[in-house]
Amino acid sequence: MVTNHDVGRATERVARQSYGKLIAFLAARSGDVPAAEDALSDALAAALNAWPERGIPDNPEAWLLVAARRNLYGAARHANVKAAARETITLAFEEAEERMNADAPAFPDERLKLLFTCTHPAIDRSVHTPLMLQTVLGVDARTIAQAFIVSPETMSQRLVRAKTKIREAHIPFSVPDRSLLPERLTGVLSAIYAAYGLGWDGLDGEDGKRNSLADEAIWLGRALLATMPQEPEAIGLLSLMLYCEARRAARRDADGRYVPLAEQDTARWNAIMMAEADGLLRQAGAFDHFGPFQCQGAIQSVHCERRRSGVTDWMALAKLYEALVLMKPTVGARVSQAAVVGQALGLAAGLQKLNQLAERDILSYQPYWAVRAHLLAEAGETESAAAAYRTAIGLSDSSAVREFLQARLDTILSDGN
Repeated sequence: MVTNHDVGRATERVARQSYGKLIAFLAARSGDVPAAEDALSDALAAALNAWPERGIPDNPEAWLLVAARRNLYGAARHANVKAAARETITLAFEEAEERMNADAPAFPDERLKLLFTCTHPAIDRSVHTPLMLQTVLGVDARTIAQAFIVSPETMSQRLVRAKTKIREAHIPFSVPDRSLLPERLTGVLSAIYAAYGLGWDGLDGEDGKRNSLADEAIWLGRALLATMPQEPEAIGLLSLMLYCEARRAARRDADGRYVPLAEQDTARWNAIMMAEADGLLRQAGAFDHFGPFQCQGAIQSVHCERRRSGVTDWMALAKLYEALVLMKPTVGARVSQAAVVGQALGLAAGLQKLNQLAERDILSYQPYWAVRAHLLAEAGETESAAAAYRTAIGLSDSSAVREFLQARLDTILSDGN
């Protein structure tokens, strides 16, 4: 007996695993991202109604594809769509039906095409990453809005405008010609890494859907590298993500508590994944170009070297962060630089780096307050450290991180009494 609970779990799982793949396949053939999203949404609703009675199909992904394809076809018939467009959708619908055959149960994964569509120059650069997060990886607008510190309504409006632009400007669903790839690369790399960042933030176990984002981002990184094997920044990005992913198991202790990088048990780091990252970083270094993703990969490489040496080379990290900030002076890079400088050159030097940041950039930036609190506490400035810890706790959306910061706050307060 198939229960509604079983069906709900099955549809949630296939939506989580295949959303971007299905949308990419549908949108590439209809040229209409919103229509593809509506068609898939209706297919998921149909599954919730049909599967309790008929049973969960052996290939839920293919079932959803055919149902969504039928929805697209029906919408095209009733809408004011040109005959040529209807014919394209009809052919694609027939192709999807063929994919249901036992001999061909799968369909092509075209998320990389959709990724290049989302980061097309005709679309406002500020919406490239949010658009990719929603269409390719299925992140909801509220989560994206939280990550980009805007209201959900504002983010939804931006996404709608971008999707309308894709349809009305007939932006192609394809990987650009190799001659155009280099100039399109920055937006694509940034979008993939932003997706990984959201997944990384969710690795404390509070949001299962975010956990899968890290895996999806790594898949996209591999797919991009297969398309551009001679691009050192694509190699650097994959290396960077693998170094970070190798430490996944060590981010929480046996009781589920958050463990900062400097205190992690290196025996729990994934040696095989780090070895792959090492090889990629060496491969990228063979090219005459050192970009920000390679630099960040090199930073993670230094951290991971602690597994072999038992110590962290803070001076090497300080030099690498100096280079990174010159190439890409983001708030995140500068806050991380301050933390490293505090270890390498002294607490006062680290705090000085933090004090150079503009107030508007750090008011709601949680890592700034966490780093500031740590440096102030180490410097013995208990009252200021406590205030910074309270701000960092208030800005954190992770219960595990809040508990960790609260424990640090309790420690300095008890030591001060």
